[in-house]
Amino acid sequence: MSKKVFDMVDLETIDALAEMVKEKHLDEITIADGEQVITIKGKKCPPPPPAGGMPMPPRFHEGGMMPPIENAPMQSPAQAANSQSEFSGNIVKSPIVGTFYSSPSPEKPPFVTEGARVKKGDVLMIIESMKLMNEVQSEFDGTVEKILVQNGEAVEFDQPIMIIK
Repeated sequence: MSKKVFDMVDLETIDALAEMVKEKHLDEITIADGEQVITIKGKKCPPPPPAGGMPMPPRFHEGGMMPPIENAPMQSPAQAANSQSEFSGNIVKSPIVGTFYSSPSPEKPPFVTEGARVKKGDVLMIIESMKLMNEVQSEFDGTVEKILVQNGEAVEFDQPIMIIK
């Protein structure tokens, strides 16, 4: 004979009820006998996102909130390839998908500007990805000829960011 819990239900019945909660994806089942209550709770799943998708959380940076990203048209891979052929020099590409920032914080000056001399190892930009700020260093010595993206713009992996001659 199986042991009863609160002299109301045996453990085998509780196991069967727990299995029913799991199989039918129920939130819970409650059995009460006077003041004795047994509740079996299932795993709660988060509610589905609203039809418009999840709202974007505010973006933070070393100095506080970042300015909103402007709605800039994205380049197709073909457009990016064409823009690469338009420039000569060393093309600095984004090493990851993320957001391009030209300075360490909104109040600070950019790491580099067009016409600036850079050496191998100098920080050129920050790419924010998954809330991490990734400094991108120059692989070349030379002069920044052209910066191809705007501050706060989303960038793709391997997208050209700037030209160094």
